[in-house]
Amino acid sequence: MAFINIGFGNIINTDKIVAIITPDSAPAKRLVQKAKEEGAVVDATQGRRTRGVIITEHHIILSALLPDTIAGRTKAADAEREEEDS
Repeated sequence: MAFINIGFGNIINTDKIVAIITPDSAPAKRLVQKAKEEGAVVDATQGRRTRGVIITEHHIILSALLPDTIAGRTKAADAEREEEDS
């Protein structure tokens, strides 16, 4: 299990991440809207612009960080975990 910072002190478990997408496309907007209606959205933007949408097993998490930044942090956490396991 590895955790990464997704901005403003918010931390998530990398094992639960299914996808990281940009919020600009129509399908992403529909996905977020549907999740809001179902109460499955976690807004971790602290009032800032949503730049990344993290899709997990049960929730949609909105982040102010770009998907590339989140993916880089996820890769670094995975590499660190593999190094510890060796």
